[in-house]
Amino acid sequence: MVNVFNILISGVGGQGVLLTSKVIAEAALLAGLDVKQSEVHGMAQRGGSVLSQVRFGDKVFSPIITEGEADLLIGFEPLETARYLHFLKDDGVVIYNTRPIGTIGVSIAAEKYPSGVNDVIKDRAKTVLPFDGTQLAVAAGDKRTLNLVLLGAALSHLPLKEAFVLDAIVNTVPKKVLEINQKAFAAGRAQGK
Repeated sequence: MVNVFNILISGVGGQGVLLTSKVIAEAALLAGLDVKQSEVHGMAQRGGSVLSQVRFGDKVFSPIITEGEADLLIGFEPLETARYLHFLKDDGVVIYNTRPIGTIGVSIAAEKYPSGVNDVIKDRAKTVLPFDGTQLAVAAGDKRTLNLVLLGAALSHLPLKEAFVLDAIVNTVPKKVLEINQKAFAAGRAQGK
């Protein structure tokens, strides 16, 4: 086990960033690890920037990840992924959804979505897994399961046993949508292998 493993999860309000961080934190707790978590809500509504930080290991003293310290960046949206690349370690991994959405910042400024975002991400990280997670979520049955698609894709880069993550999904995801989220997780897992 790495002494402390650092994960940044970025996206916009309504994409499930916070639920994803809760599932990861729960899985780490089930593994018997110390866990710290923090969240930043740019605009606590749909479309506003959301960042969650999850740190786990033998002993974690702070929930805050400093620049150059993140082992893994899970991005729900390309622009929000690029925004936090400076937190990534030199050998850090980026897993992100390539489908852009109109964030509040782009919408308010009535600007076009910036071009070249995917190139910026690929140039910064050694290991990058870009894919249309929204398409996989829709195929699983609901685009709102993007969060579990991305978590599934990230699993091979997490120092956690799959059994702990699966149990954490059962413990954390509302029962009425559990089955579709498990299906989305499996689709992401296949993408991430």
